[in-house]
Amino acid sequence: MKEQEQKMKLPKLDDLFSNQAQRDYEKAEKVEEIDISKITDFPNHPFKVQDDDKMDEMVKSIKQYGVILPVIVRPKDDGTYEMISGHRRKRACEIAGIKEIRCIVKDLSDDEAVILMVDSNIQREEILPSEKAFAYKMKLEAMKHQGKKIELEENTTSDPMGWKSESANRLGEEVGESMTNIRRYIRLTHLIPELLEQVDLKRIAFRPAVELSYLSKDNQYVVQNIFEFDEVTPSLSQAIRLKKLEQEGHLTEEKIEEIMQQEKPNQKEFIKIHHERIDKYIPTKIKESGKVEDFIIQCVEEHNKREKLRQERNAR
Repeated sequence: MKEQEQKMKLPKLDDLFSNQAQRDYEKAEKVEEIDISKITDFPNHPFKVQDDDKMDEMVKSIKQYGVILPVIVRPKDDGTYEMISGHRRKRACEIAGIKEIRCIVKDLSDDEAVILMVDSNIQREEILPSEKAFAYKMKLEAMKHQGKKIELEENTTSDPMGWKSESANRLGEEVGESMTNIRRYIRLTHLIPELLEQVDLKRIAFRPAVELSYLSKDNQYVVQNIFEFDEVTPSLSQAIRLKKLEQEGHLTEEKIEEIMQQEKPNQKEFIKIHHERIDKYIPTKIKESGKVEDFIIQCVEEHNKREKLRQERNAR
C-alpha cells in the first residue's frame, strides 16, 4: 500500500487551494516597482544612451511627473532583471536620484527579448546608422532562431550584401525599410568602430561606408588614419575602387592614399585645428555628446553677432 502511495503524484498545495484563473493571474504581466540596482542593461544593446540635452529634459520630466510609461524587463535566474525597453528612462532615474522604477515584467526567451527590444526602439525619431545596423542584425538572427527560416550568410556569393533577399525583404516590411537598405545597414557592422563613428557623425556618407565595410580591418584603419590626418574621405566611386582592389588582392596602403587624395568634383575644403589647441575650450558635456562641431559653429555664430553689434555701435 505504501509503495502504491509513493507512486501516486500528489498535487501541490497551490493547485489544491487556487483555481485556474488565479494561477493564470500569477503568470500574467504585472506592473511592479523594482529597485534600479537590480536591473541590468540588455546584452550588446545597440541603441546608445547619451547624457545630452534630451536626457536633461527627460530628467526634469521624471522629477516632476515620475515615469509615466513603465519600462519592460524580464526576470533572470539570479533574482535580478534584464532591461528590454527603457534604458533611457532608467538612466534618467539614476541621474534624478530615483531608486525604483515602474516595470512591466515579461517572461521572455532570449530571441523574444531581442525582437521586442528592437521593435520597442527602432521607431524612435532619431536613429543612428550604427544603431540600425546592429539592431537589424540582432533581429534577423533572433528570427532565424525562432524557426522563421531566415539564414545569415555572411560570405555568400549569390548575394553581394551577405543576406538572402527573402530575409532582408521580410524584415524591411516590418521596419519600413527597403530590402536593399536593410542589407546595406547590416554591412556597416563590418566597419571598425572608428569608421562607424564617422558615419554616425555624418562625416562619412552612408553609401561609401557600405563599400568600405568590405575592406580588411587593417585597410580600414589605413582609411581611418588618412581621414583623421588629412580630413579626406572617399567618394562612392572611390570606395567602390578600393573594394574592387581589395577583392583582387591588390589593395595596399599606398594605393589607398593615392585614391583618397584624388580631388573630387564636390570636394569641400576642411579647416584643420590641432586637438590640443581647442580641447581645453570644449566643455566635457559637449565632448561626451559628440556635438563638438555644432558647439564650435554656435560659438562662431555668436562671435559674428557680437562683432556686428560692435561695428554698428562704432559707426554711430
